[in-house]
Amino acid sequence: MQLDALEAAVGLVLEPGDVGYEDEVAGFQTGFAQRPYVVVGAASAAEVAAAVGYAAGAGQPVRVQATGHGLPGAYEGGVLVTTRRMDGVEIDPVARTARVAAGVRWGQVVAAAEPYGLAPLNGSSPGVGAVGFTLGGGLGILAREFGYAADHVRSLDVVTADGRSRRVTPESEPDLYWALLGGGPGLGIVTGMEIGLVPVARLYGGSLSFDGREVDPAAVLAVYERWTRTVPSTLTSSFAAVPYPDAPGLPPELRGRYVVSVRVAYTGDDGERLVAPLREAGPAFADTLRWMPYGDSHTIHSDPAVPHTNYGDSAVVSELEVGAVARVLTRTGPGAGAMCVVQVNQLGGALARPAGNAVPYREGRFLVRLVAMAGRAEARRILDPAFAELAPRTLGRAVNFAFGAGDRTEGLYDAETRKRLAAVKSEYDPANLFRG
Repeated sequence: MQLDALEAAVGLVLEPGDVGYEDEVAGFQTGFAQRPYVVVGAASAAEVAAAVGYAAGAGQPVRVQATGHGLPGAYEGGVLVTTRRMDGVEIDPVARTARVAAGVRWGQVVAAAEPYGLAPLNGSSPGVGAVGFTLGGGLGILAREFGYAADHVRSLDVVTADGRSRRVTPESEPDLYWALLGGGPGLGIVTGMEIGLVPVARLYGGSLSFDGREVDPAAVLAVYERWTRTVPSTLTSSFAAVPYPDAPGLPPELRGRYVVSVRVAYTGDDGERLVAPLREAGPAFADTLRWMPYGDSHTIHSDPAVPHTNYGDSAVVSELEVGAVARVLTRTGPGAGAMCVVQVNQLGGALARPAGNAVPYREGRFLVRLVAMAGRAEARRILDPAFAELAPRTLGRAVNFAFGAGDRTEGLYDAETRKRLAAVKSEYDPANLFRG
């Protein structure tokens, strides 16, 4: 297919210099330049297939973007397929399922399911794309109770390298189904999926926030680590430490403050009793723990909604060695030279259950994420020594949390999973058409 034929088959095709090109390639991550030769703004699976056919004929690699939260790094050339215009959501309240198109964000799915007393296994940010999140595994708000989002996918609609649109299920194409869920975007372009919903209408959640200059962050971390050994799998939580700059655009209560917090999401009835030990860590300057409708669950983490530059990575660890993470906090705290975010997620519970997909390292007990609001070189100066502190307990890295470091593939999968993924890649995309 020639470019003029692609333009005839697709509503939006842009090249560098065209009006709208810069807006189309822009994403949530602003630190990495994307300069594809051709951008296709797809509005249907047929347009995705046309873009794939064009790229294959032109010998150009293909990348896909919905929201741009998970960019693996900078690149130039190839074909970028943007899917944000494919934004349909359909709820089946009887079957407890949702059909979501490629560009749908989690906030849309939460809003559509909430009237039926149902919830998806979404992440902490309503602006993240549902499909990309799930293909990377999907560590969500209720993960310890229900598992990864990938564990609840019924089927996927995907355009593969041969230009075919397939409905992939565990029965129809078990190897491709297994690999897509956890294997990321390198096997095709998913244009939609059917996911299971869970019967959760409200939860007990929020955060306890401490001033890290008044309360020792390492002491809060130690309290948190001991506490995680006592809680049921119906409770999902994380620890975070963020030194905010004294910047005018921030809320007054955060400006110049080193915020150390514990976030909680719990579907049981005795939340106040369970969180009581956390309040003993010291005086909290903010306490938002409360009962809330599930539609307010994004307020637990209050993730930033404004695109920004960041670089980081993650480590799935077998145990949380408090001393090592305390040294990480020292390296990434107010004296780091750049604003850094440390987040520690408790794993286990349903996340440890085997499932028919490629999500690795289910035996891990914690996930540690480190992100610097800086360019790659400056971020690695800070973060590489911090990750070295975690190395003795590190099992591997998490695909969804390789913040700009996704161009480094080592550690993303264990050896057996990598070997099986390579076999599926060889069968469905032997020319390595799909990148990223």
